[in-house]
Amino acid sequence: MSALAPGTPAPDFKLKNFDGAEFALSQFRGEKNVLLAFFPLAFTPVCSCQIPSYRDDLAKFEAADCQVLAIGIGHGAAHKAWVDSMGGVNIPVLSDFYPHGEVARKYGVLREEGFPERALFLIDKQGTIRLSTVNELRKQPDNQIILEELKKLA
Repeated sequence: MSALAPGTPAPDFKLKNFDGAEFALSQFRGEKNVLLAFFPLAFTPVCSCQIPSYRDDLAKFEAADCQVLAIGIGHGAAHKAWVDSMGGVNIPVLSDFYPHGEVARKYGVLREEGFPERALFLIDKQGTIRLSTVNELRKQPDNQIILEELKKLA
């Protein structure tokens, strides 16, 4: 299985945030670019730096008309405890818990171990994947790369 490539239509999905709010990719179509940030496992060191980095750079993402959605396979209650342990975040942290990893599978990033790759998908307002990266599990992705790509979509 390999990650969906740029130029591919992004599969729609509906997932819930840790507070029970439901998000669908299609709700942003025609309105905002979307960064899907798949993360392997909550409470791990790299994930616990990656997700707050979106909080810290949120003004930059918003200025680029981009909604950041973090997606992990943990249960919503576990995500809530994790987010609270990090001092909170201001982006949705969505649960791909059940059916287990279904969205990660659609995007080609569910590992055989049962958790997603550390993968990023930048999706334009028309719903097309513009950037697709699978990063090393132990390396935090660089937000600046995404922000540079967003400039190309303006």
